[in-house]
Amino acid sequence: MLLNTQVGPTKSASTSQPPLRSGILGDAIVSELHGRFYEQAFQGNLYSNGTTATALTANTITLTATTTPILGVWNPLSSTSNLVILQAQLQLSPPVSAAAMGTLVWATSINNAVISTGTAPFSRKTLTSTGAQGKGMAFVALTGLTNNLVIQFTSQLPAQTLAGAATASAPYAGVENFDGSLIIPPGGVLALLNTVSNTTMLAGGNLLWEEVPIS
Repeated sequence: MLLNTQVGPTKSASTSQPPLRSGILGDAIVSELHGRFYEQAFQGNLYSNGTTATALTANTITLTATTTPILGVWNPLSSTSNLVILQAQLQLSPPVSAAAMGTLVWATSINNAVISTGTAPFSRKTLTSTGAQGKGMAFVALTGLTNNLVIQFTSQLPAQTLAGAATASAPYAGVENFDGSLIIPPGGVLALLNTVSNTTMLAGGNLLWEEVPIS
């Protein structure tokens, strides 16, 4: 199918229907009207969950129902939507003489129907904690987890260390963009964990996802 396009800028009035634009190489020209997450937020499908200034205790020594993810989400088995992970943010605040914290990793579990914990996520449209099917699991024990977590891959979020320093260092923040490349199906759990047991580091962060109905 051939499309008629206009090469270069168009001067059509805003009340008319302007033609599609293309470049001199036949490439389509598009521009962003809003931010990249605007449409999902406006449609009421964008949610997040996180925590602030909490002692970094979540580690990979246990991958069971007692684990408390640094950041995490559970999609109940009864959910009618997939949770499409978009972005993770983390800030680390090491106090004086904080211990080394190891590597941050993402772990998953599937087919979980009876987790009794979790918090209602924050709606990025209504500014309320309503409407989501997923449950936030940031620093919340995975009580009722049926299948143990399995470490899948290393996180790109910062893993800061400060061992034996005389003074605390400034907080360090990072962002990991998934952009929809990770889907948590009904029954699935996603958890950010630390490979070393550490209770001296403070952590705060946020996990952002879109809830997409399963067709």
